[in-house]
Amino acid sequence: MAAVAWGFARLRPLPLVLNALLLTLALAGITMALLVQHQMRRAFDRDLAGIDLVVGAKGSPLQLILAGVFHLDVPPGNIPLQAVEELAAHPQVARLVPLSLGDSFRGWRIVGTTQAYPALYAAPLAAGRWWQAPASGAGASLDAVLGAHVAQSLGAGLGARFVGTHGLAEGGHAHGDHPYEVVGVMAPCQCVLDRLILTSTESVWRVHEDATATSAEDREAMAAEREVTLALVQYRTPLAAVTMPRFVNQTTVMQAAAPAMEITRLLSMLGVGTQVLQAFAVALLVAAGISVWIAFAAAVRERAPDLAMLRLLGASPRRLGGLLALEAGALAALCSATGLLLGMLGTALIGRWLSDQRSVRIDGFVWLPELWAVPAAALLLATLAIVGPLRQAYRTDVQTLLINPH
Repeated sequence: MAAVAWGFARLRPLPLVLNALLLTLALAGITMALLVQHQMRRAFDRDLAGIDLVVGAKGSPLQLILAGVFHLDVPPGNIPLQAVEELAAHPQVARLVPLSLGDSFRGWRIVGTTQAYPALYAAPLAAGRWWQAPASGAGASLDAVLGAHVAQSLGAGLGARFVGTHGLAEGGHAHGDHPYEVVGVMAPCQCVLDRLILTSTESVWRVHEDATATSAEDREAMAAEREVTLALVQYRTPLAAVTMPRFVNQTTVMQAAAPAMEITRLLSMLGVGTQVLQAFAVALLVAAGISVWIAFAAAVRERAPDLAMLRLLGASPRRLGGLLALEAGALAALCSATGLLLGMLGTALIGRWLSDQRSVRIDGFVWLPELWAVPAAALLLATLAIVGPLRQAYRTDVQTLLINPH
């Protein structure tokens, strides 16, 4: 039966190729939308890591979340260290993690913080040790710990030295007098830490204070007015979610942004793109279904003499219908495989571009349970497309075909 179905398909190769191409593109679009949407949502949920509040300079709350949690934007400014320490002592705050941003190395962000930051994500070390506060004395190197993706991209390991540049993008002024030395490399955590360079907050202060201070008095003044960029807060009790944002916004010079609320807004904006892609893929799928239906209906009419001959040779109507069903099933299976492969390849290209932009990491060649919808959609479409032609083939009357084969 398979050989006969293949022989029939070879009689009209152009419609078969066009239908397969249209169906493959539709299934590839659905695959890309599912992969991107799922991994973006999973990455955001993973990077939040129980962060209840992000505190920073007044400005856009969404900008604060993007800069402080995902490191995808520029922070709105700095906040006084004294205000952060007072907030850390608040009875409703269980944990506060300060972040100091402003420098980078080859586009990878250098983040001054405490060891509570990797502990927030339960991130283990693959090699070396965690950083320590810088030793006193001119020319002493500063400790740095590389995220897994950073170490892989730079090809750097323990003992490597580098110089940070001012700004969060490449091309800034190099702080040549304060080199960093890699003392640790983190194991992959599939979180935001994979694409960060971590060091102590004191190291960031030293780099910038030494660059501007001209006297001991300047250093004392800067030490008294030290700042950090952001603070990540975990609540002690659920009740704090009601009172803390208002307390920060109304009684301090800082701004509080609730990640849950802002991420909902962000996902709704990102969802527009995936919804457009899904709608386009569904439109292609409907067009492919109509095209397949037309092609199979025309094929049944054109094969009328051959069907009559098969009936004369003893083939039952059910067997004739089976030929058509086998051809449709093979088309659905082939397009499912190629659509999944093409969609994964497209997602991998998107992930590569995002990786080059130091953004969220997305893998193309992963399997998600949601992807079973792709072959299911192809099989359903093929089934619906051959219902009419299948009924026509099943009711084929051999005498009528012999008298009037067309």
